[in-house]
Amino acid sequence: MEEIVTQLEMTAADQLNPAPAVDGVALQPTGPGPVIRDLHVRIGTPYRWPSASRTDEDWESWLAEPNRRYRLIEYRGDVAGAADVESQPGGDVEITTFGLLPEFVGKGLGGYALTLVVADAWALPGTKRVWLHTSTLDHPNALPNYLRRGFRGFSRPA
Repeated sequence: MEEIVTQLEMTAADQLNPAPAVDGVALQPTGPGPVIRDLHVRIGTPYRWPSASRTDEDWESWLAEPNRRYRLIEYRGDVAGAADVESQPGGDVEITTFGLLPEFVGKGLGGYALTLVVADAWALPGTKRVWLHTSTLDHPNALPNYLRRGFRGFSRPA
């Protein structure tokens, strides 16, 4: 199957269509380090995320990015997933990672977890746009979740 990548964006904070709150789901800031690498591998391996097979050098570079912020997605005190956001020039904030660990997929956590991550991205000073990409290799509910939260497709100039 050929991978199809979809670019999605929100250009105003009021475009976020929040999912209903899920008791016990929270975001916790964390720093770069082995836990982030482990989560990327555990979350991304089933979907062939490039981060799941990065070299040590690539991970060192990824984790050294000064504008990237890391969040643990927790459910009732357990780590259920991870999210990374990166501030970029011009007020853009890219959600570079969003995903749940396999044992937490299908439990109704994704919509609210994404709501928290998007709200967190909009809360960064100077944010004018929040964007991300997904692909047909991601979980089948990824794109529908992004669209339900208010993201809309866009095309990058070639």
